[in-house]
Formats: sequence, C-alpha cells, structure tokens
Amino acid sequence: MKILYLTKYTRLAGSSRMRSYQYFPYLEEAGMQVTVKPFFDDAYLEDFYAGKKNISAVVKSYVKRLGVLFSVFSYDRVVIEKEIFPFLPAWAERILKRLGIQYIVDYDDAIFHNYDQSSNPIIKKFLANKIAKVMRFSGTVVAGNQYLADYAARSGAKNIEIIPTVIDLERYPVKNSDSDLELPPNVILSGVEGKAGERSASENTQKFVVGWIGTKTTFEKHLLPCKDWIKALQIQDPNIRFHIVGITEDMDFGKNVQYIRWTEETEVAEILKMDIGLMPLQDSKWEKGKCAYKLIQYAACGIPGVASDVGMNREVTVPGETGILASADEEWIQAIKTLKSNTELRNRMGRNARQLVEKKYCIQVTADKWCKILSK
Repeated sequence: MKILYLTKYTRLAGSSRMRSYQYFPYLEEAGMQVTVKPFFDDAYLEDFYAGKKNISAVVKSYVKRLGVLFSVFSYDRVVIEKEIFPFLPAWAERILKRLGIQYIVDYDDAIFHNYDQSSNPIIKKFLANKIAKVMRFSGTVVAGNQYLADYAARSGAKNIEIIPTVIDLERYPVKNSDSDLELPPNVILSGVEGKAGERSASENTQKFVVGWIGTKTTFEKHLLPCKDWIKALQIQDPNIRFHIVGITEDMDFGKNVQYIRWTEETEVAEILKMDIGLMPLQDSKWEKGKCAYKLIQYAACGIPGVASDVGMNREVTVPGETGILASADEEWIQAIKTLKSNTELRNRMGRNARQLVEKKYCIQVTADKWCKILSK
C-alpha cells in the first residue's frame, strides 16, 4: 500500500514530528510505503522560530504543494495534516472528494479557530467554515482529543477517530532517584554527571527543579504570564530552580532560572532533570484543542505535572493521582511547594502518570490504530 502524507512541516516541527513522522517506521514495518511531502521546509521553520518572515518561501510552498496534488492518483491513501492550503478556501479538498479520493485528515490543534475567531474580518467572513468543509469532504477525521472530535461531528464528518498526540516509550525512561536508570541508546544526557537522570545526594536535598519545555511562541503565550509568581516563588524558597527548555535568552524570570536550548536529541535528558513539569495554558477556545503533549512527556518520565485546569490537561493531570491542576497564582505556588515537601506523594503521582502513558498515550498503543485506519 502506497501512502502520501501531506504534512504541514518537516520533522523539525513538533506537531508534524509527533503526529506523522514518528509513525512512519511502524507503518513501513506493517508493509506500507510512505511518501511525505511537507508544505513548509526546514528553511522556513528556522526563519519562523527566529522571528523572521520569508514571503518568498511561503509563495514557493504554495506552488510546490499545487504540483504535489497532481500525483495523488499514484497513491492508495492520502493523509493530510490539517488542510492542503493554509488560509485558502477548501477548494483543493473539494476537488479531491469529487475525484473520489477519500483522504484522511489529522488534527492536533483547533485550527478552525484561526478562521472563525480571527480578528481579520475578511478571513472570518470567507474562511470561518473552511475546516468544517475539509472535515466533511474527508473519508476519515483523526482528532487528537474530544474537543476536536466534537467539532468534526458537528461538521458532518462521516468517520471520526480519536488518537492523542503520543510519545515513544523507547525514548522515555522513567526518572528514578533511588536506583540506576538504564537509558535507551538514543537518549543523550548532556551535562549530567553520575547516574543517568539523577542528581547527587547532596543536590537532591537542596535543589528542586521545576521545568517547562516548548517553543518561543508557546513560551510567550503561556509561560510569560506566569513570570510574577515564578519570581515570587524563588524568593520564598531559594532552593527551587526553574529550567526553561526551548528558550536561550534571559527572559528576566529570576536568578534561579536556567534557559536551555531545545534539540530533539537532548529533550528527554532535560526532562529527566526535572522534579515537576509545568503546563500553564490560557483559558480560551484555542487551548481546548491542545493535546497536552508537554504533560505526556513529563508523565512518560514518571514526573508529575502542575497544569492549568483547561481542556485535555484535565485528562492527563488527574488531580491527586498524576499531578495537580492550578488556576490562580497562589495555587501554582502551593502546588509546587506541596510536591517539593512530599517526596512520597510526588513519586506516587509520577508512577501513576507513567502508567497512564503506557495505557493511553504511547505510540506502542496508537500505531496499531493508525494501521487499521489506513487499511480500511
């Protein structure tokens, strides 16, 4: 079976890497031949992450995607990440439907709110129902959570499957402060001495690491509003350290904050240095479509999360079981203090979190679901 993946990005972008690229070895092992054609290339992404606009690269992407569409009949299945052409009507998807191509469309974000909640009146008027049409024209909609699946159902999608954004258990060992930790060969512990994933006994009694991982865009939207309480907590307890992975410049979050460059090779190693993982979110319609991936990463390492009481965070952070939900600034501070002072509670939550990932949020579970969808 030959499958064409029309991803939005290369594997350099987390959304495409986790929703598409990480599945390719499993699909190929199942006898499927995968061809991937990303809309944006690495050069565009590097400029985007650096805050640069490259109009010529965007135009080139639209032209290249148009050319790819002429090859769709060479494949048995077509999988589309989100949409064929961003910020254009669903003409291409409508044409595929009329040509009898039952494409599969995949969502891990509520991108329909880019259109129906847009501040641009032209975009809102002409594209508000675009994603609903893309879903309705499809053979199957794969949604990352229930909020996205509910939208697909209201849009008239014929077949809807829920597959969360997941991790590969083979890349995520469990943090264990009491015994040696055997790491998979592809996990690099950069700058960590002693036992893998551990700090020295003296460090464990003095320093407590609260971590966050993400891009500059998500940092500015979700973690930056937490600056005041993060600085206040450092004053209240100087032994608490914050690790912000994905940001390299000093953002004035306090003297006990370390800014760490993100790479795919070292991200797991950086998570293993954390005692608690954070996932604050703004409470909006867009955030209800988020798939709680940060929390799943923390949980995979046996690290409890402290998260906003928003959307899918509630499914991954089960209060009292796998982490703590917080809203007001004082709730965030108290949650961290509670987990810092109660090692037994923290370890129990971490174990429960890992078990939840093994049951629902790993590719070892969801790869079979994808194979069945593609084989229908």
